[in-house]
Amino acid sequence: MSDVLNQLVAQLSLERIEENLFRGQSQDLGWGVVFGGQVLGQALSAAAQTVPPERLPHSLHGYFLRPGDVKAPIVYDVDRIRDGRSFTTRRVVAIQHGRAIFNMSCSFQVQEQGFEHQTQMPEAPDPESLINTQELARRDIERVPKVLRKAVLCPRPIEIRPAHPRDPVHPEPSEPYAHSWTRTSGPLPDDPALHAYLLAYASDFDFLTTSTRPHGVSWLTPGMQTASLDHSMWFHRPFRMDEWLLHSVESPSASGARGLVRGQFFDQQGNLVVSTMQEGLIRFHGV
Repeated sequence: MSDVLNQLVAQLSLERIEENLFRGQSQDLGWGVVFGGQVLGQALSAAAQTVPPERLPHSLHGYFLRPGDVKAPIVYDVDRIRDGRSFTTRRVVAIQHGRAIFNMSCSFQVQEQGFEHQTQMPEAPDPESLINTQELARRDIERVPKVLRKAVLCPRPIEIRPAHPRDPVHPEPSEPYAHSWTRTSGPLPDDPALHAYLLAYASDFDFLTTSTRPHGVSWLTPGMQTASLDHSMWFHRPFRMDEWLLHSVESPSASGARGLVRGQFFDQQGNLVVSTMQEGLIRFHGV
């Protein structure tokens, strides 16, 4: 594994400080605040550590309440709401400087057989034929505002290869759809729970931005403020985060300075493995 991926895996394991209390550290991706996907992944890890290992997550629903301080630890308080015969429910509150910055409800299930159907995977270029987002940024770094270059060039534990890259500095209006291949920057151990934490982490990358496509703006546009407000995931089938997954995203609506996006993760065999949904702030202050 790369150094940055090793660091993330270690941070997702968390430190147990009491029966239902865990402490996590943050990885600085150059934004000066905690990346929302990190809090998602760590909160899911905290919940899972209070659940029998044979029960895997099937859904989570979280709300981002305040920006996180990347220099301070985050405490995760787990409430063991219910332990049923088939399902286990947990509530997690992430606390920093004495205040909640995130809360989440999540549910785990024993593995069962049942009816199966799924939507068809959309067509997308082979990931090996595409360039990842960091390489694209390096090619055009002189056009990125200096204050944001650290965030653009900071090493990432997740590699993302967009099927149809857009110019983030001078974006043209386009349809509210996006497809990108995603995987970790190195191999991972055979731990399904870890792969779930890492996909929760990765699902917040390049997600909300799809809702800005029709309006010819991006997170780099002067006067543009973007922030995740809530995030939901449904885990359908087994997957590996160190193998390519296609995140197919669409934005059905934007209104009230908020954008709504929904996505589907497919493996390279065309299996729908996870569904995602998020609403976020896309507020334009003008220049």
